[in-house]
Amino acid sequence: MVQSASFGLTAPRNGLEWRRLPFRARQHLCFRALWILFCCLPSLMQAQQIPTIGVPAAQDVARQKPAESLGAISGTVVDQNGNFIFSARVRLEREGHIEEREAVSDKEGHFIFTGVPEGPFRLTISAESFATQEVPGVLHPGEVLEVLQIPLPIAAATSEVRVSVTNYELAEEQVKIEETQRVLGVIPNFYVTYQQNTLPLRPKQKFELAWKTSVDPVTFAATGGFAAVEQAENGFSGYGQGAQGYAKRYGASYADSVIGTMIGGAILPSLLKQDPRYFYKGTGSTRSRIMYAIANAFICKGDNGRWQPDYSGIIGSLAAGGISNLYYPASSRNGAWLTFENTFIGLGGSAVGNLFQEFLVRKLTPHTRGPQTINP
Repeated sequence: MVQSASFGLTAPRNGLEWRRLPFRARQHLCFRALWILFCCLPSLMQAQQIPTIGVPAAQDVARQKPAESLGAISGTVVDQNGNFIFSARVRLEREGHIEEREAVSDKEGHFIFTGVPEGPFRLTISAESFATQEVPGVLHPGEVLEVLQIPLPIAAATSEVRVSVTNYELAEEQVKIEETQRVLGVIPNFYVTYQQNTLPLRPKQKFELAWKTSVDPVTFAATGGFAAVEQAENGFSGYGQGAQGYAKRYGASYADSVIGTMIGGAILPSLLKQDPRYFYKGTGSTRSRIMYAIANAFICKGDNGRWQPDYSGIIGSLAAGGISNLYYPASSRNGAWLTFENTFIGLGGSAVGNLFQEFLVRKLTPHTRGPQTINP
């Protein structure tokens, strides 16, 4: 009974049967139980530690699997001669991913990206003074991919040239066009502009235009014709006849032309900032063009582009008439009234001349097929 209890470890059904055993038998059972427990304890402890050790290990394995699929991409950036390019910007883009990574090449042109997931990618390399290059590729799991040398070509040289022309230069071009205007190809027609967006003249240009008109060969020829008519009609009889009388008449007539042109076409327009030219209209109804031409005998354009009374023309005519009293014969000087009378006659003549300009002269003047436009 004791033996079977010792080796079979058959537990008593209740405490009554345990107390019925002799004391020595109970003592012997206790020692045997302690010995069995002591021998089995290490095995029990090892069995309990298996789950504790196994869980972290499984987690480590799970962590190692993604790390093993990551790779690296490296390369070297050079120029077309094989020289390293320092500080080139390298951008890494992966297909299907928004995020981008950037690297900068070192002194040896080298760059590297680590921890790159597998899949298609594209490298975009750019550097100052070089053209941008793109290099596509595919990275396999755990691959350390080294791209061959990436040569960057020199960027195409581009230059932008801005040509700026001043208003003075544009106005000079417009004046040159006006200086080619001659009625029937002969008679100067410099003081008319057929161009739209005409720019105002500088004082220097006003004096140059007046001077060219005064020294034009046609001006000398016309003066000679007027002097001959006066000589034939014995006008300004105080000059007498003969070559001396003709020379005086010629000198007086040319003086009238030059003084009137210089004062009314250059000096006063420069001081009063007015434009001495006639601005051809060429459009609108006949009535509006007639009114425009007549009005331009009394008004003119200012250098600011606004219409204003033609003080330069009116005062210039009065000044030229007053100065003429200094060289005309005393018998032909009829005082201030004649000066005003000649001025009024001159205004009427300007109105008639403007009507001819508006309706006839342009058709007789070469190089003026119609209103022209010069854009700044």
